[in-house]
Amino acid sequence: MVFGRDSESGSPRYGSGGMSRIIGGSPLGVIVRLALLCVIVGLVLDQLHLDAFELFRWAMDALEDLIRNSADVLKLIGRYFLIGAMVVIPVWIVLRVLRVGSGRR
Repeated sequence: MVFGRDSESGSPRYGSGGMSRIIGGSPLGVIVRLALLCVIVGLVLDQLHLDAFELFRWAMDALEDLIRNSADVLKLIGRYFLIGAMVVIPVWIVLRVLRVGSGRR
């Protein structure tokens, strides 16, 4: 219940509902805090001569570089995996065959 009574003080409790728990407080209070934060961040970014679209473009370029570089890393890891598997798998098979042949498990 959003407007319930606190059992200890008898005062109304605001923000005890599901929506208030999800967003972190009363909806109006959260909207006011977010609006104030947006104005402050906008002012700081403007003073630093940073454009939101430029920041977005930078983030997209960084994500693109990350994907491109991670593909190269995955290729390298795959290559190392295949080279190692060419040695490890036959050795493992030989050891399993020898272990089964000796009667141990």
